[in-house]
Amino acid sequence: MNHVAMKPIQVGLLGMGTVGLGTWTVLRRNEEEIVRRAGRPIRITRIGTRSLDKARAATQGVAGVHLTHDLESVVQHPDVDIVVELIGGIEPARTLVLQAIAAGKHVVTANKALLAMHGNEIFAAAHARGVMVAFEAAVAGGIPIIKALREGLTANRIEWIAGIINGTSNFILSEMRATGASFESALAEAQARGYAEADPTFDVEGIDAAHKLTIMSAIAFGVPMHFDAAYAEGISKLTREDIRYAEELGYRIKLLAITRRAKAGIELRVHPTLIPTKRLIANVEGAMNAVLVQGDAVGPTLYSGPGAGAEPTASAVIADLVDVTRMHTADPEHRVPHLAFQPDQLSDTPFLPMGEVVTSYYLRLRVLDRPGVLADITRILADRDISIDAMVQKEPPEGEDQTDIILLTHRTVEKRVMDAIAHIEALATVRGKVVRIRLEALN
Repeated sequence: MNHVAMKPIQVGLLGMGTVGLGTWTVLRRNEEEIVRRAGRPIRITRIGTRSLDKARAATQGVAGVHLTHDLESVVQHPDVDIVVELIGGIEPARTLVLQAIAAGKHVVTANKALLAMHGNEIFAAAHARGVMVAFEAAVAGGIPIIKALREGLTANRIEWIAGIINGTSNFILSEMRATGASFESALAEAQARGYAEADPTFDVEGIDAAHKLTIMSAIAFGVPMHFDAAYAEGISKLTREDIRYAEELGYRIKLLAITRRAKAGIELRVHPTLIPTKRLIANVEGAMNAVLVQGDAVGPTLYSGPGAGAEPTASAVIADLVDVTRMHTADPEHRVPHLAFQPDQLSDTPFLPMGEVVTSYYLRLRVLDRPGVLADITRILADRDISIDAMVQKEPPEGEDQTDIILLTHRTVEKRVMDAIAHIEALATVRGKVVRIRLEALN
């Protein structure tokens, strides 16, 4: 087959930031190899961007590339076959993606917030129009986790997914553990290295991870996207003490995103979590991402790699471009469905509220060093059927009458633990708030 004679697929690129630039670079560098895999050339012929200077510098000397401020003109252009959306955020991304679909163009996007919030609408529009929306780059950067869930593990009933899918917060926790730094100074270091935005809220409060988890949960369980059902708790309140105590007990604290098929519904939650140090995923450090998937046939499989960055994310964007190019001619009924399950086969399984979730807990209490304190606490727990797995009572420092008690519980229902904490905090011998961090054995 003569590839030279095959008409190139023409791509309109929206956004020439880090990932846009990376996509341009990798596509040019590996052009020959990509043609051999896709069966025809893939060319970026139109770029819509606010920063024209950056785009001009990158595309200098390359013929046939049109640059513009007008993003809509890229989407509407009759020669563009695929629109790649790398501008991020909700608007104008949502409008542009829906316009591209309406114009009969395929879409490749790295926009997790857009899909988590408006994916149901976008996929329905794409399905009705017979076009594809590919989004490998939206979850875990360069790790092909969407493809693994949607295609590689398609024989399995997925039981649960647990992921470290926000590099910024993982870097901060690694830094706090390695250097004993406070959250604030570890965040400053992450910002200095360019891992964290000036406003890091989405990353450190678990919202970014919840966006990505919402997408994975939909694909794993065949449910619509329900970001509003996700529970997100961040790492900004974590202290070095708890990181150190967890370590002494044989655990690492990670910002873990978990979605699990439980009896009464689907769990969808992001929060700091103690994980046994002996688990591979507990040892994923720095800005790396990792996703652990439990399937009924395959057992546990682990995917890890860079979750952000110009070229890792571009790797996923271009893989999607190749997929779409190959499938461009396939009849729409025989493509891999956007959310893995046929659109008319999605289920309306409910999502569990956090109070109904069953997990284990790490509790740290400041108590007066008096006889009988422990008995009061264990009685409150026992009354609520919460059993203790391990307990450490620290020696009070010289001349002080207060000490730390750390309790690890067996698996129990969250609302019971919250009720127990309220009663423990009301004891005259307990000082301040009880620190509660969830614990997952992941076995």
